[in-house]
Amino acid sequence: MGIEIEDKFDVPPDFEIPDLSGLAEVVGPKSHRLVALYYDTPDLRLAARGVTLRRRRGGDDAGWHLKLPKARGVRQEIARPLTPSTKVVPPELAELVRAYTRGAELRAVAELDTRRSVTLLRDGDTRLIEVADDQVKGTVLGEERRIARWREVEAEILDGDRALLAKVGKRLRKAGATPSDAVSKLARLLDRPPSPVADTEPGSAGRVVVDYLASQVAALLSQDPRVRRAEEDAVHQMRVASRRLRSALKAFKTIVTDTREVQEELRWLGTVLGEARDLEVIRARFDGLLDRLPPELVAGPVRGRLADDLLTREREAYARIRDTLSGRRYYALLDRLDTLVTEPRLAKAAAKPARKTLTKVATAGWDRVTKAYDIAQETEDPAQRVIALHDVRKAAKRARYTAEALEPTLGDQLGELAELAEGVQEVLGAQRDGLVAQQTLAEEAERARRAGEDTFTYGLLIGLERAAAERADTRFPKVWARTVKAVRKVI
Repeated sequence: MGIEIEDKFDVPPDFEIPDLSGLAEVVGPKSHRLVALYYDTPDLRLAARGVTLRRRRGGDDAGWHLKLPKARGVRQEIARPLTPSTKVVPPELAELVRAYTRGAELRAVAELDTRRSVTLLRDGDTRLIEVADDQVKGTVLGEERRIARWREVEAEILDGDRALLAKVGKRLRKAGATPSDAVSKLARLLDRPPSPVADTEPGSAGRVVVDYLASQVAALLSQDPRVRRAEEDAVHQMRVASRRLRSALKAFKTIVTDTREVQEELRWLGTVLGEARDLEVIRARFDGLLDRLPPELVAGPVRGRLADDLLTREREAYARIRDTLSGRRYYALLDRLDTLVTEPRLAKAAAKPARKTLTKVATAGWDRVTKAYDIAQETEDPAQRVIALHDVRKAAKRARYTAEALEPTLGDQLGELAELAEGVQEVLGAQRDGLVAQQTLAEEAERARRAGEDTFTYGLLIGLERAAAERADTRFPKVWARTVKAVRKVI
């Protein structure tokens, strides 16, 4: 697996690769013939999302390649060895695109026959940049078979950096190359437009909200393959995307209507993802606490119990995630999210100018935080106050997400509001994390006691967590006072 960072250029038939000496040692050109079959669903769902899945012969990296979009010009590439069959996609790769295929058949949809001339920029044995000059013959397979030919140049980072890539690109442009709009050769051949987003009036509240929703749907989908591979931070990022979507649907209910069912399904998905994520975080938290304790205060097999018990629960939670991501309910949610951005139900307010309409939404978001705070202040029962402060935290998180969604349109003022809301969220989060940690430690201590183990260290850890929660509780009034004062200057 690797990250592919490249710039693509369209070039005329008589184009010549310019002199690249002076940038690094130049090696080549070396010629290859590459023949690749590309796989997709009959309605080209992968192409619509910028995903490519191919089986390629020839060159130095023959095999199966799955390329997943991360940002413009940046894709994650997962490679597997070449297999004899051209009809069956390796099961692991087919699994990684299930969020896009949703049960539809994968089949060969195109063939690219490329005559490639490769020039390499090198520093000693270190390969920095590869410049590939490609003469391409593309064939669309199936009933509407057609052929297209073109020439393009790709400059890709190997072990170099973006600065060198930019210098290479500058020389290519001076020689007559122009940056390409095509994200891939396949996209150019198929001429497949990206996944559609509802056509709304530029500058309207509806345009801003729908575009934001589309970006978060894309973010959620992009994390799906990473979660299936159990990559670091993937569950967290997917959970954040689901939370942002749900928060936006709540905040912008006067713009996009009839989303209650989608909100509930996003809540369900967030809960499934959250179990593994929370266990992952708390396991690392306890490990850090134990590392900071003097060895003589770590009595009995506490480290092993906390690690093993929580890791077992975490693995079980990951198994539930994998089952969820392969289930009909999840695919139905993805279908609803697609419809949400292609055919949203827009209220009359969606046609109004974005600035005035959405500023009111951001202000209302902060008003909910202050209302939740007032309720918490009036709550005397300690247990109920904990719940009330958690409601303040949730309101602050929603206000933050709303402000972040609107910052590109409404400017730095909303960025400041997002940072202020995040400050409230973080201090209350520290308090809640301490309370949850105490409960988990108490449960593990009881298991240790029943097993006849020394529980001294559990009590010590509970004391540390209680102190951390109390410090956060003590800090909160000061943080709140500073935040309220600062918010008055922003909205």
